[in-house]
Amino acid sequence: MSGAGDTAPLVEASGLGRRFANGVEALADVRLSVRRGSFIAVVGPSGCGKSTLLRLLAGLDTATAGRLDWHAEAPKAGDIGFVFQEPTLLPWASVRDNVYLPLRLEGHARAAAAGAVDDAIRLVGLDGFADSLPQQLSGGMRMRVSVARALVTRPRLLLMDEPFAALDEITRFRLNDDLLRIWAASGSTVLFVTHSVFEAVYLAERVLVMSPRPGRLVADIPVDLPFPRPPELRTDAAYGAICRAVSARLAEAHA
Repeated sequence: MSGAGDTAPLVEASGLGRRFANGVEALADVRLSVRRGSFIAVVGPSGCGKSTLLRLLAGLDTATAGRLDWHAEAPKAGDIGFVFQEPTLLPWASVRDNVYLPLRLEGHARAAAAGAVDDAIRLVGLDGFADSLPQQLSGGMRMRVSVARALVTRPRLLLMDEPFAALDEITRFRLNDDLLRIWAASGSTVLFVTHSVFEAVYLAERVLVMSPRPGRLVADIPVDLPFPRPPELRTDAAYGAICRAVSARLAEAHA
């Protein structure tokens, strides 16, 4: 599985904090080490700073306290992929052109980028839909396009902010399985924000629990379940026990 045996950190946060100009303190003293090739899920109450943490890691926002240390080298263009809660696709552009967008912004010619674009579309299971427009696709398929767009630069770190929250349960389960397959194939490190404890435990190697605002990491729970994760795992006693443990720590954080 992706990252197996690699214990080197990709990025570490030390005392990370974010206070906004209006005085709201979103994050405080966040300490986190993200191992290369790992899959980490983050859960916590609404408004606790989960999305802010992802934005800091992505370089879309700046911390007001603490520091981020990238090991080996600081991220450059294409090293970080971001999948938002909504697919945010260009409605007038085909699947192929939406996926090509990050490479186009980096200055890559269409012909030179064609192989990477086709590979990303194939990886998310959208063969045959490259020329379709977003309005011709289901919600789950549009999210697949968003994932392909994030993967086309072959990022070292893939940040996902509740990407499947608006989907029906069957589609969400299917995309969970596909995401694990993509993670294994891509070698990316994944940080996945979700409100679902069940989704977090099914996907991740570690589940981080955050406190209410200002968000702090109050628990780091290992998910000692083997990969690959078959669908029947969702009814397994060991899976249920870890879900209960995460739920208990989340309830403590709320209290």
